Amino acid sequence: MQGAYLIASSKFSFHLQPACTSRTPKFAQRLKANVSSTRLPSSSSSSTPILSSSASDVVKGFYGGVNSHDLVSVEYLIAENCVYEDLIFSQPFTGRKAILEFFQKFIDYISIDLQFVIDDISEEDSEVVGVIWHLEWKGKPFPFSKGCSFYRLKLINGKRQIIYGRDCVEPAIKPGEMALVIIRGVTFLFQKFPKLADYF
Repeated sequence: MQGAYLIASSKFSFHLQPACTSRTPKFAQRLKANVSSTRLPSSSSSSTPILSSSASDVVKGFYGGVNSHDLVSVEYLIAENCVYEDLIFSQPFTGRKAILEFFQKFIDYISIDLQFVIDDISEEDSEVVGVIWHLEWKGKPFPFSKGCSFYRLKLINGKRQIIYGRDCVEPAIKPGEMALVIIRGVTFLFQKFPKLADYF
């Protein structure tokens, strides 16, 4: 996510690609699916275990919350000790409080017209979820906004929550084959000065 997005309404819509079953020239055609946002009660409002939400439903609820700018609805989709890495930042965000504060800042800067669109999502695993997504502005693709994300979830006190997330976003500057030259140069330096690797 370019930054992340937390906040959800009672219902939201995703434009979903046919889940990896066909990669024909019609790949760009989307399946529109209405997905009810996943709302897990806080410990103060309910102690009843929530076992029915799949890992992919929790992640969809997370994106739905971001799209609708409703952080309250996704607060308990995130584990208390969750670690979130957005690779455009040098350090990860650790803990629910820090993650929510980051997303609040993000939402304060972003119009609700800018929406995450899920192109593909894995749904078979109960603990890990992969997502391919892009951003759209009023239904039109937003430049340099393709991304992919990985989430690890765990059942905590009967609630399936995100314990780890990582976002990788399309770079605005694309070095192409120059990236290979850079990798070769860095590898050469590491071979000559192995201790340099300790600084990364």
